[in-house]
Amino acid sequence: MLLRLRLLVTCLGGGVLLLLLLCLGAQNLNTRVSLKLGVGRTPELPSGFLVGVALVIGVISGGSATALLLPRGDQLPGRE
Repeated sequence: MLLRLRLLVTCLGGGVLLLLLLCLGAQNLNTRVSLKLGVGRTPELPSGFLVGVALVIGVISGGSATALLLPRGDQLPGRE
């Protein structure tokens, strides 16, 4: 249980740090695009920021899935 919690906190902390660095780095980008969604459009955002947000979401979701799918401590191989 402690390993799952530690992995989840590390994943979320790393994702937040990546998002913070992404927001700081995307301040001076000139080319801005708008995405068409089903009911509307997003505000004009730098294309690098959109790709970076997708990467951060992938890091957080992948780490969370790993933490949730990790077998319990009594089910790990090699433990009697």
